[in-house]
Order: sequence, then C-alpha cells, then structure tokens
Amino acid sequence: MLKQSTIKQFSNEELNERLSVEIAALSKMKINHAISPLENPLSIKVTRRDIARLKTEINNRKNTK
Repeated sequence: MLKQSTIKQFSNEELNERLSVEIAALSKMKINHAISPLENPLSIKVTRRDIARLKTEINNRKNTK
C-alpha cells in the first residue's frame, strides 16, 4: 500500500514506471483470481486504489504546470 506522502516524493519518471508496474500486477492478480481464488482477495482492492493514487498525483502535476 502506497501512502500519498510517499507518492509525492516520487519523480515523474518514477510515477509512470510505478503505475505501469501496478497495472501489470493488477491484471496478473485478476487472472490468477479467476483461475483459483487468491489467498488475500483484498489485495486486488488495495492495488486498484494504489493505481488511483498514482494517477491522481500524475494528473495533479500536469494541471499545476
């Protein structure tokens, strides 16, 4: 789980890189969960929210420039 204070410390390149990693992890979790239930299905929810936090920070930086 990423905290907003941690996300704000990332550079733009790190944000974009982390976003792509999280999206790949989410799609992999969804596929694995469809085949056999995950041990912790709440991890999908946490990852989805992390992606939203990253996208929000990226959009905030674009709008302030």
